[in-house]
Amino acid sequence: MDKPLIFTEMESPIGTLTLVATENGLCQLLFGDFNGTGGKIRMWMAKRNMHREIIRDDAYFDETKKQLQEYFQGKRQMFDLPVDMQGTSFQKSVWEVLQRIPYGETQSYKQVAVAIHSPKAVRAIGAANNKNPIPIIVPCHRVIGSNGAIVGYGGGIEKKKQLLELEGA
Repeated sequence: MDKPLIFTEMESPIGTLTLVATENGLCQLLFGDFNGTGGKIRMWMAKRNMHREIIRDDAYFDETKKQLQEYFQGKRQMFDLPVDMQGTSFQKSVWEVLQRIPYGETQSYKQVAVAIHSPKAVRAIGAANNKNPIPIIVPCHRVIGSNGAIVGYGGGIEKKKQLLELEGA
């Protein structure tokens, strides 16, 4: 049996967040409490053929919670946390570009597509954004439609608007 996945919950201005980590770092940030997100976590594990116990360990996430609280207070613009990003090489290339979008700024799906040298991959960029396992920390909320419209967000458009307003974008 592999090492267990660990999780905790935290309150934030956009609602309860569930944080999940492997032994390598944060692997998921989900909107909602564990009661509401546990099924998604188990599906995520099943897709990766992970057979692990899921246990709560609040202390493990002290630094993650501290950095997220600083972000929500407007005191932090970049995160410095160990992460365990699990996805395809295409998804990872998109997520790397997302992490380079400056705090308080936005880019269009088209701009992200150009940044990964796949200018026609706009829909695929949207799909990779949607699969981002660590929203906020990997700032997929900073990607908007080419016409400036706030479109698509796994946590809902309202949360995306709140995050962009928080950053002054």
